[in-house]
Amino acid sequence: MAPAIGVDLGGTKIEAIVLDAHGASLWRERVPTPAGDYRATVAAVAALVARAESELGLQGCSVGVGTPGTQTHAGLIKNANSTCLNGQPLQRDLAHALRRPVRIANDANCLALSEATDGAAAGAAVAFAVILGTGVGAGIAVNGRLLNGPNGLAGEWGHNPLPWAGANEWVGPACYCGQLGCIETWLSGPGLAHDHAVHTGQSLLAPQIGALAAAGDAACEATLRRYESRLARGLAHVINLLDPEVIVLAGGVSGLDRLLLNVPRLWGAYVFSAGPKDPVQTRLAKSLHRDSSGVRGAAWLWRDG
Repeated sequence: MAPAIGVDLGGTKIEAIVLDAHGASLWRERVPTPAGDYRATVAAVAALVARAESELGLQGCSVGVGTPGTQTHAGLIKNANSTCLNGQPLQRDLAHALRRPVRIANDANCLALSEATDGAAAGAAVAFAVILGTGVGAGIAVNGRLLNGPNGLAGEWGHNPLPWAGANEWVGPACYCGQLGCIETWLSGPGLAHDHAVHTGQSLLAPQIGALAAAGDAACEATLRRYESRLARGLAHVINLLDPEVIVLAGGVSGLDRLLLNVPRLWGAYVFSAGPKDPVQTRLAKSLHRDSSGVRGAAWLWRDG
C-alpha cells in the first residue's frame, strides 16, 4: 500500500499527516483554519497536500478528509459546527482542487476507523468510539470498517436524549440542534462545566474540576459523580443497542482517567440482564492515538473499502 494522506478539518486548525502502509507517520503539519471562509479552507487543504507530496517526493497519494458534520445524498455538508461548510459540495471541490478522488467522513467516524485499525479497538468485531469534547460525537466500526447508514447518521449518539433521566434532569438543557436534554448537553466539556456552575456557582473547566476532585474538593467530586452516572447510562444504552466489544473514549473530557474505572462499575445497573453472574463484557478504553486519531482515520479512509 502506497503512503496515504489524511486531513483533519477542524474549526480552528487543519492538520495533515502522511502514513506509510504500516501506520508510521512520515510527515505531519498543522495550519490555522481560515475562519468562516469556505474557499480559503479548500485552498488550505490543497496547499497542505501539495506541500506533503513535494517534501516527500510523492505524487498522487490517496487523500481522506475528516470533517465536522456529514454529507447529504446530494453531496452537500450538513450539521457541521464549522458553519461555512454547511451546504457546500466539499468532496467535489476538494477533488477538483487536488485533481484526484477524495474521500470524506465525519470526524468521529475517522476516530472510530483509526482506533479500529491500529488503536485501542484493533481486532474488535464491533467498536464504538466517542468524542467527549466541545461537542459529543461518535462513530461505529464493524470488522474494521465504518458503519455509515443510509442517512449518514450511524453513531449520532450525542443527539439522543439522556436515558433514564432523573426528575432533576428532565427535560434538560437546550441543545443547538433544537431539542432539549441531548446527551451532548450533559456530557460535552461545556456541559460538564455548566452542570458544575449550576450546582456551585463556580466557573471551572473539566481539567480543573478533575484536579480539585482529586485533591478532595467535595463539590467537584459530586459533579464528577453526576457526570459518571450520566456517561454510564448513555453508554449502557449503546451496549443494549449495539453490544460492542470495545467503547473508546477520546476528546478533552476523556483525560479524566477515573472514567475508565468508575463508568463500567455503574453501567451494569442499566445494561439489560447484566448482573454478578453475567457481568458486562464490553471494554471501556482510552483512545490510543489521542488527538492524532482523527487525522490517522482520515488517512485510512481509502483502506476502508
